[in-house]
Amino acid sequence: MSTEPRSRAWIEVDGTALRRNLETIRRMAGPRAPVVPMVKADAYGLGMGDAVRILEPSDPWGWGVATVEEGVELRIQELDRPILVFAPTPPGAVGQALDARLTLCVSDVHLLERIVEEAKARKALATVHLEVDTGMGRAGFYWARVEEWLPAVTDVLERSGGRVRWEGTFTHFHSADQADPSSVETQAGRFAQTVARMPDQGGAMTHLCNSAAVLRKPELARQGARPGIFLYGGSAGQGLADPAEVVAVRARIALIREVPPGTTVGYGATYRSRRRERWATLGIGYGDGLRRALSNRAHVLAGNRRVPIVGRISMDMTVVDITDLPQLIPGDVVTVLGTQGTERITLEEMASLADTNNYEILTGFTRRLPRIWDEDPGNRHGGQRDAPGWRTRNVG
Repeated sequence: MSTEPRSRAWIEVDGTALRRNLETIRRMAGPRAPVVPMVKADAYGLGMGDAVRILEPSDPWGWGVATVEEGVELRIQELDRPILVFAPTPPGAVGQALDARLTLCVSDVHLLERIVEEAKARKALATVHLEVDTGMGRAGFYWARVEEWLPAVTDVLERSGGRVRWEGTFTHFHSADQADPSSVETQAGRFAQTVARMPDQGGAMTHLCNSAAVLRKPELARQGARPGIFLYGGSAGQGLADPAEVVAVRARIALIREVPPGTTVGYGATYRSRRRERWATLGIGYGDGLRRALSNRAHVLAGNRRVPIVGRISMDMTVVDITDLPQLIPGDVVTVLGTQGTERITLEEMASLADTNNYEILTGFTRRLPRIWDEDPGNRHGGQRDAPGWRTRNVG
């Protein structure tokens, strides 16, 4: 990787916007709601360590990860807040999780038994949250069979001799991003029925809401919120408030060519020039996470205007048509995602063109792109040449 992070292509991350989005979630959820920012998948691809560093002063209740390895990485940063591992933990990783004081989310009695065994062997104290499956189907104790699994859970916990503490209970909405709130209401009702059967109403805390649910049904977020995509600048769902823009992807023009009519470009020669055209080759491709599905469909921003991608996106290069922008020269900065001038390309636009969602677009940008964090909103530019003030923090 170049020693100059902005020599080819890179990702800019606005830390001030990240904090602002968290504060929006706090306002919606209410001042007493415990908030657990989801920093799994390397903070949705932006850099977990930096995201935590930016959000830590906002005093979240804890942090959400998907794997024990992610939790261990966070704990190495000497964080004292709870770190919840939300995906089911393989039995062989339980000991490592307890050594790092991670809170495991439990979906079956067998895992709970393993946690008890490891806690006793280590003479350690373990904390767990129980997941209730109210319709997602991928993990959790099934809500309609609470009379079958609840006695087994309480029995295992009693046999732990106080080594395992049941701290909380949660569920996950499968369609909170959709405008129709009926599925959220149904799942919330199932969860309430299940928790009502539990001793101490499911532990010290119950939590249901991802980003979309917080914004759509803020009354449910009073119990707890687990924001994810909204924090990182992605729309949480249909008809919901837009977050502050957090991420921009930039690339430099590496080469400019003038071509006659009928010239083809890219693998498969899927584009042919219609007139004398001027093409710019950008130093970014699907090896950086720019989806090949965007070929001949998407635009980038150059000279504060939209210009089309022509031909197939390659692993390392992308060609755009800049015929109507004669002022552009090699080295100028093009915006692949984000704002330049008055124009903007959103995660949602890219996702729609690539037939996926904004989560996959954001997490798909590879480690070849340096992440450059900024905490001063006055430095955010989007211009076509260089801007000072960005603090480089590389991922990978």
